[in-house]
Amino acid sequence: MEDNLGSDSVPSGPIDKSRVMTVKPLRCLVPIFPAHQGSSALPQSPQFAFGAPNGPFPPGAAQFFPFYGSNEPQKPTSVPDQGRSDTNTIPSPVPLNSFRTPTPAAPPAPPPAPLAPQANTSSRGRPKGNIKIHEPFDDSYTQNVGYENGFTIDTEDSSDAIKRKRKARKLVKGGEAVAISNSEVDIDEMVNHILRSYNLVDINTSLQADSDHDLVQRVVMVYNLLRRKITQLDDAKGIIPGISRRADLRSGKILMNKGARANTRRRIGAVPGVNIGDVFFFRMELCLAGLHAPIMAGIDYLTSKVSGDEEPIAVSIVSSGGYEDDGDDGEVLIYSGQGGVQKNDKLATDQKLERGNLALEKSLHRGNEVRVVRGIKDGPSPTAKIYVYDGVYKLHESWIEKGKSGCNVFKYKLIRVAGQPEGYMLWKTIQQWRDGVTKRVGVILPDLTSGAENLPICLVNDVDSEKGPAHFTYSSSLKYAKPFRSSKSSSCRCSNGCQAATNCPCVEKNSGYLPYSISGVLLSHNLVIHECGASCLCPSTCRNRVSQTGLKLRLEVFKTKSKGWGLRSWDPVRAGSFICEYAGEVLENGTDSDDDYIFDSTRSFDTLEPVPTEEHVKAPFPLIVSAKNKGNVGRFMNHSCSPNVCWQPILRENEEESHLHIGLYAIKHIPPLHELTYNYGIPKDEKKSGPQRKKCLCGSSNCRGYFY
Repeated sequence: MEDNLGSDSVPSGPIDKSRVMTVKPLRCLVPIFPAHQGSSALPQSPQFAFGAPNGPFPPGAAQFFPFYGSNEPQKPTSVPDQGRSDTNTIPSPVPLNSFRTPTPAAPPAPPPAPLAPQANTSSRGRPKGNIKIHEPFDDSYTQNVGYENGFTIDTEDSSDAIKRKRKARKLVKGGEAVAISNSEVDIDEMVNHILRSYNLVDINTSLQADSDHDLVQRVVMVYNLLRRKITQLDDAKGIIPGISRRADLRSGKILMNKGARANTRRRIGAVPGVNIGDVFFFRMELCLAGLHAPIMAGIDYLTSKVSGDEEPIAVSIVSSGGYEDDGDDGEVLIYSGQGGVQKNDKLATDQKLERGNLALEKSLHRGNEVRVVRGIKDGPSPTAKIYVYDGVYKLHESWIEKGKSGCNVFKYKLIRVAGQPEGYMLWKTIQQWRDGVTKRVGVILPDLTSGAENLPICLVNDVDSEKGPAHFTYSSSLKYAKPFRSSKSSSCRCSNGCQAATNCPCVEKNSGYLPYSISGVLLSHNLVIHECGASCLCPSTCRNRVSQTGLKLRLEVFKTKSKGWGLRSWDPVRAGSFICEYAGEVLENGTDSDDDYIFDSTRSFDTLEPVPTEEHVKAPFPLIVSAKNKGNVGRFMNHSCSPNVCWQPILRENEEESHLHIGLYAIKHIPPLHELTYNYGIPKDEKKSGPQRKKCLCGSSNCRGYFY
């Protein structure tokens, strides 16, 4: 048969099988080029040369199919040219999950590791093969992952991801949006700066092994700052977030490598620094906080030596609805085991008593506590989850039953340990308020806005008999006597909404970045946010009009025990989310000493996100707002020396006029019914403000004892 190798003819007649050679697949063959002239290479050991499939090639070597064409190297481009066709040249092959050609300076990416031919398992085991697991990963996308304790990413696209990518590319196509941003940022330098600012460099070993709440909060905050910043940088380069551009995994891996994590000591039972009811929006956050180590698997377990033998012990589980779990009771959880090949979302094979299943069985007999994290649906997305720490449970019994697919499934009954604060049950109670099944206790007014907001805001007092705050006129926006004058500003013409990596003037005003993600999350804390103004042609749904679209959270004004009236949310608040504007009347002639509802942008405020200039957050020009007589729910937000909300100046320009607004955004993830607070700031001239000092009752460990 070797006589016919290289011939286009088909061999005829009988084949001598003894002479048949082993033939490798074409994709495994490597072209062998002749040695250069003058080379000392022996004829029997020809020299190998490596290069791009479409050239350039070494002298004496010819191109080979299917790469006939130009011998010039392909020029990298930032946006794929979809408008031209060239019948004479076949471009270099690009991975299916890639939409950009790497720049010449970038090192070549290593080839993905080949997948072993293993049977598929469920998301609670180690995912294998083509199984797809969907979780929320950025602020608006769906993740497909295939990993457990590592960071290997399944690069196979889902149909939904492909549709999103195509839609995003259509939005930036056309004459009104041209890619312009290709700036490079030193990620490592940025990360080191953030870690130093939050004291996460060289963390005390004992504190890192057994962390406190402050360290856990700082680690999760830094993770979210980094993740959002990387998302913004990718956005500015025109990169479509997806399977291969997972900002949540990349950020987590960076912090892991830097050692910026909490509770590194694995343990049974409660984790120090993590409170029952704490919320997480990414599985990576559970890992960094030390609550649940596997990034994908639903069962976390340790190995323990018993009578000289090692056996697995379950320490935590994540019940996120991927199996036939029954967790509606709130105190009792029927948890399905892991494993079994999934087919059309149903088990196709019996589960086995191994790995996590075996660990749960051993924990049943040992009687150790198991941490439980509940995954709750996040908004309209069918795949997005919010993870709520619900405390510790104990295994009560286990059994095997037939699942919906007809295969055997391990079932474990866990009962919540008594005496713990509410976690998942609080969510169920709030849902009953929403559905009208039960009434909110202590409601004075179902909607104190009288319809001025797109969501009702109830007034609640379950502390004493006070019937409400002093009278004021509700106004959902800031009232100007006259707007600020500014130089003439160009307006955008983005009929489909502003897009990153374009020549949109609103993007240019924000230093080449869009300040918000597609889902409206603030990506970085800037000195000022330039939102689209009234003269811009983009629609009201434009992602650069987040503060103009009204409330997205169900808020309530409630009576506190010692600080008067306060503000909180029925919904969990994601870090970076817009809460509300500080509305009121703009003052031009100073403040009233008896006015307790003053926002003064001239005060000094702590920097929340480290910036290279170390410049404090400030408005581009002075703005003093009084909400005493006219204002919105922002007037009820109390001061705290350790706040969970920050303010951000927002500038909306219209021809030669500028309107400055104050937006209030979440610094960290905030669980439902936790009070929303921000730092009122320090007046520049404290000598004149001595009598205005008020005693601070925020109760935080960093409380300075007073506020203004």
